[in-house]
Amino acid sequence: MEDAAGSIIGSLGRVRLVDLAAHDGLPSDNYKICVSTLAQSLAQYSAAIIQVPPVDGVLLSCSLDSARLFFHQRGYNSREVVHSDGTREWCKTSGYYADPQMWLEMYDYRPGITVTEPSGAMELPPSGLPDIFAVLGKISRDILEAISFSLNLRSCAFTEILDNIPLRSQEVSSSVLSACCHSRPSFEGAHQHGVSSRDDGELLMFSDQDQQVDKTLLTLVKSDRSGLYVKDMHGQWILVDGDLGPHEVIVYPGLALYQETAGYVNPAVHKTEVGNLQECMFGRCSLVFKLMPRSVARLSGSEMRAAGHGIDAQFQVPIPVNDFMQTDHCADHLFPKNAEQSSHTEQDLVDNLLTGTNYFASLMWRYVEPTPVLLLIYALTVIDDLFVLASFNSVMKKKKGNTRTKPLPPSKRLRLEAQRVLKERVQDIADKKGIKLKFCNLKECENHIRSLKSPCENIRLEIGWPQGVPFVHPHDLPNKAKLGFLEAYEPGWTASQQEMELSF
Repeated sequence: MEDAAGSIIGSLGRVRLVDLAAHDGLPSDNYKICVSTLAQSLAQYSAAIIQVPPVDGVLLSCSLDSARLFFHQRGYNSREVVHSDGTREWCKTSGYYADPQMWLEMYDYRPGITVTEPSGAMELPPSGLPDIFAVLGKISRDILEAISFSLNLRSCAFTEILDNIPLRSQEVSSSVLSACCHSRPSFEGAHQHGVSSRDDGELLMFSDQDQQVDKTLLTLVKSDRSGLYVKDMHGQWILVDGDLGPHEVIVYPGLALYQETAGYVNPAVHKTEVGNLQECMFGRCSLVFKLMPRSVARLSGSEMRAAGHGIDAQFQVPIPVNDFMQTDHCADHLFPKNAEQSSHTEQDLVDNLLTGTNYFASLMWRYVEPTPVLLLIYALTVIDDLFVLASFNSVMKKKKGNTRTKPLPPSKRLRLEAQRVLKERVQDIADKKGIKLKFCNLKECENHIRSLKSPCENIRLEIGWPQGVPFVHPHDLPNKAKLGFLEAYEPGWTASQQEMELSF
């Protein structure tokens, strides 16, 4: 893992919440700019900075102060401290939890659940959590609406998978607000569990094997000290709260939004690093709001499909939220492993080969008297191993040399070109004419293009859609139809079309 010195502070997009609020009528230029800034920051850094109104900023600061005092005054009781990462009860967690091995304490506030202490008395939470829950819940829904605008989805596109506002009788909130405290020096439970103390200046890392991915739609974080790192699009760790203002919060997307948007919004891979806090008696406190989908909802990507976006096969089968939450999602499956791990694997293979040869030789000389014939056999074995190593190194050099220059398969290159032309040319034509593109189903549209009257006939004529090509998202077009689409909208494509057809 890279240390903090090797990480950089990313210039995340900063957006004022007041500019991000949606209103009836045509979107203003300021709103378009803010949505674009948010979308670009999420695409590049998987995070963004939201500037909240001063009143909300003061409320956040007061709640952080309350959380510090709550954890500082709380004693440690091994019988009541139970910290479980199980996913079966993901929508029922509430109250105080602790992970002594990680020097982490947290208090979950979840509307609809009354928390009681082991004695049966009502547990008093840090003050201000209900107000903060309402504020951050409203902010997260505004951000989600801006994301739906950037994806050209219907307004309130995610309403079906969110909790009611307000909650109905007997309902429990799926979303949760957590007051967290990292590395509190007075947290004696960590010492009782044998966690070693840290030297001055040493970094303490909390993150589960280096990286975490939340199963949320959105996560909002406000901390009193920096230490939150997120991986950017290049796989580098970026310190996202290094220059956070008093009225600013960090937002990053989670796996549930990744699933619901069919992979168009990548989830943030994050970790927390805390420096030397020996001089701070309260540790590092933070407020974390997690906007979650309803437990009875299904993640289907239907809104993305209705907006005409291409949907990959892995997102086409709806999945119940409860099943999704109980499924392990490894960050390594979302992001490629780094080259350092690959080089270690190659070196291990070489070492194992040499070790095996030496072990064979030691056994042979222990039980057999060396003779010219045996010496010859051993020499041939060593030569054979050296030949294998030379071949292996040659293959790996070719593999490394070709990773960046290997051309894409024709079908994939054609698909990427079609998506680019759709975004750069077709969408621009539709926007200028005030037309909202809503593509047909491939099987149905094959009949549309043969009939005189069809639902998509007027739109095809308005935007100059090529004749004989079904009016479906270019991602879903057959390769021959993609060629016709590109020839119609991309000047000069005919010259390269022959090469592409020969490839097919």
